Amino acid sequence: MDFQSGKNKKINQGGLNRTMNKQIHVAFITQKLKELFERLKEGKFEDKQLYKFINRALDDLKQNPTCGLKIPKKLWPRKYVQEYNITNLWKYDLPDAWRLIYTIESDELKIVNIILEWFDHKEYEKRFKY
Repeated sequence: MDFQSGKNKKINQGGLNRTMNKQIHVAFITQKLKELFERLKEGKFEDKQLYKFINRALDDLKQNPTCGLKIPKKLWPRKYVQEYNITNLWKYDLPDAWRLIYTIESDELKIVNIILEWFDHKEYEKRFKY
């Protein structure tokens, strides 16, 4: 995974009352996904806009990994559980009805937000069977 780092921050993990001082990173689940993200900035106007939206979300996640909405386990697409063996799932609402889906992993020293995918609202509804 390719990490983008944030500064050491005190955060409130998952609404818990304890505060932790950990290094916060953002990574893409695959190199292919990271390359797809990087190609957005060279694309059409809409792609460049989406790149800016996602980049802003990555900055927000570096400040507060739980700034998205936690998705209840009963709503998780089977694909995420089978392919990535996730233990939590989050959604960050981007402008223009785009969605960024991520999971969080942590240990004693760091928190890693792992970007799984992004899509427009129509594709989001298909993936989550709404």
